[in-house]
Amino acid sequence: MLALVVGWKDQCTGSSPRIELQTIPNRGLETAPGQSIELTKAQIVMNPLVSILIPAYNAEEWLADTLQSAIAQTWRRKEIIVVDDGSSDGTAEVARRFASKGITVASKRNQGAAAARNHALQLSQGDYIQWLDADDLLAPDKIERQLAALRESDSNRILLSSPWAHFYYRTRRACFKPTSLWQDLSPVEWLLRKMGENWHMQTATWLTSRELTEAAGPWDTRLAFDDDGEYYCRVLLASEGTRFVRDAKVFYREISSNRLSYVGTSDKKKEALLLSMRLHIQYLRSLEDSERVRRACLTYVQTKAIYFYPERPDLVAQLEDLAAQLHGHLEKPRLRWKYAWMKPLFGWETAKSAENLLPQLKARLFGQWDKAMHGLETSKAVVGHATDAANLTREN
Repeated sequence: MLALVVGWKDQCTGSSPRIELQTIPNRGLETAPGQSIELTKAQIVMNPLVSILIPAYNAEEWLADTLQSAIAQTWRRKEIIVVDDGSSDGTAEVARRFASKGITVASKRNQGAAAARNHALQLSQGDYIQWLDADDLLAPDKIERQLAALRESDSNRILLSSPWAHFYYRTRRACFKPTSLWQDLSPVEWLLRKMGENWHMQTATWLTSRELTEAAGPWDTRLAFDDDGEYYCRVLLASEGTRFVRDAKVFYREISSNRLSYVGTSDKKKEALLLSMRLHIQYLRSLEDSERVRRACLTYVQTKAIYFYPERPDLVAQLEDLAAQLHGHLEKPRLRWKYAWMKPLFGWETAKSAENLLPQLKARLFGQWDKAMHGLETSKAVVGHATDAANLTREN
């Protein structure tokens, strides 16, 4: 019998639940004592294959933990595929160490995350698709809980979502902070809230049927930034709405500023973001072209304008045209109050640089501290296990 243990601390509530997962005879499923996961007869008979697809680029430091979280999924009927996107470090070697555990590893020349995801999808056979970045983690019962939320009357166009939280090294310190997206929503309502309130969902939160995945089409390889945001807009358009599964958790690792989700000063990423913004607006207005939609789109354009101003006046001009098409106008972006005082003293560009860089420095310091504490706790645990084993040997 296999036993797995996972624990995390919800800093919002202060609670520290500890879940022990153990094998359930004759079902091939695992669940937590006192927290049973009920599957319908139809779901058990269907027993879909889930493809966990992991694009990886220079991720040797994190990949082993990510693969362990995929292997530990209590939904047993799964395949795990890693696509190494031309890494220059030991990413491929780390992935191949797990080949004996049934993981498929493919390597290709570097073409970006979207191309790597498309390649992984082509290799997959699953009825459901679980995307997982090479530095993030899934709670052991994430997939099982989402599949358990399906009803017998559901079509394959229901898009399953889940909570997510940032972490550095210790998942028990992750704080899950709900947003207005953390509920069942129609496609138009979900996009309205995302764009009008500046929320998003992390890529691994979704569990998508093969039918819905194929209806959405491939990932857009033109996008060096926000390819996931644009892709899941198309998935939403093809769906019948989202179903939020509260106990299916995802852990989103905070790492350095070179990660894909950081714009910084990259012109390529800024141009990709503008393209993604145009597509977001197009997709939402295809569902509903009302005053509330135009207002949400205008808010979306205004919120993102800070990424382009003042370094790219050509892109700012395109945003102004976009705002005019929405029956509005683009205001000069504002710095957050913590940094606005710097503008009259040092100028806009210096103040904006501080707004971008200081949070990154803070996150790096927190990350180093958490890494040190994680290492200390791991060492203590190893020593504790060794002591227990020695005591047991002496007793025998």
